[in-house]
Amino acid sequence: MPNPVFWPKRAIRRPRSFTCLLASTLSAAVGRNGYYIASAWILVEEGHGSAAVAVFLVIVSATELVASPVAGIAADCFDRRRLNIVSDLARFAAALGTAAALLYLDVFLTICVSAILFSLCDRVALTASQSMIPGVAAHRSLAAANSLVFFIMQFGNLGAALLSGILLHECPPALTFAILSGFFFISACFMVPMRPERASVSGKGVTAATATAPDVDLSLLRISAVYAFLYASAVLVSVIGSSFIFAEQGGSAVDFGHLEAAWSAGSILGAVLLVPLGRATNTSTLHLMILGATAVTLMTLKLLHPPWTLIVFAAVGILYNLGRVSVEVSVQSIVSEDALGRAKGIIHSVGVALGTLVFGITAVVGDKINPSTIFFGFGVVLFLGASILSVPAIRREKRK
Repeated sequence: MPNPVFWPKRAIRRPRSFTCLLASTLSAAVGRNGYYIASAWILVEEGHGSAAVAVFLVIVSATELVASPVAGIAADCFDRRRLNIVSDLARFAAALGTAAALLYLDVFLTICVSAILFSLCDRVALTASQSMIPGVAAHRSLAAANSLVFFIMQFGNLGAALLSGILLHECPPALTFAILSGFFFISACFMVPMRPERASVSGKGVTAATATAPDVDLSLLRISAVYAFLYASAVLVSVIGSSFIFAEQGGSAVDFGHLEAAWSAGSILGAVLLVPLGRATNTSTLHLMILGATAVTLMTLKLLHPPWTLIVFAAVGILYNLGRVSVEVSVQSIVSEDALGRAKGIIHSVGVALGTLVFGITAVVGDKINPSTIFFGFGVVLFLGASILSVPAIRREKRK
């Protein structure tokens, strides 16, 4: 597959639209990552263990599995800006409702019900906002625009990690969720000034126009597999990270915040590495390198102790976001803008399906096996997956 790093120049759109998208992305990232960090830590702190966190994320994954195709269709059929605003307000209501419910109801039940509502709205919001990138990126290259959006997103995740650690240490759970809910309202406000976007007629589906349909289908299948492994590795850090710090290393909420901060800091760096690395190697090779390096990195957690483990999580964050941005650029390069939402919905569904399987297994064995052992096992799975994905590339090289 050609290296889809740069997007042809389009007619210049108002730069304010892209700025508003970045501001909205930043605010929503703080609220979103903060919500998941708070939920995972509160479940562990209340004595439910990593199995409860795994159940929580299985619920999230199952909801996203159902919601992803629907969100993709909605992003292609309705105005994406308005859809994003409605979804942000719904996330605001879900987080605020969680805060109120925690005052009166069981923690585990409250967070599980909240997860269904929140993840449904969250999937629609993410699909809509990311599908807007090609339309509001103006004359920027596709790689540069996506790198900037994901850089801002991970910068928000870093802020969420630092803020959540402080909130969970100083504030009751209900107040933590109430504060985090405000970031979704701010995100919706930033979306209001954006002008409605129309799908561009020229420059769409550049690779798709020059490639045969079977080639595009094969590329999407391969991209889906890469995304699935990346998605599973990221959520595994979320589900096992709290127990890794709390149970295996005897840390506190602040230490867990440091883990999330290391991950986010690495992700920020990963978001800006695509452009130079994309010029140095082709996309297929880059994806295999990322999967292989992630596998080796996760397996080293079994052998290391703090503070080296924070460096490992930072490295995993770099690899994860580098892969995510690369996948995003690849999809936007081979799929026309008016079908982008549906393509993203399908790809995310594949990722969530693998994630649900992994976390279902974790929910069963989570309290019987050390978190570092689970990380090691998934690293082996990643290494095998990268080996399988490398077979078609080797065959193509032999034919050449």
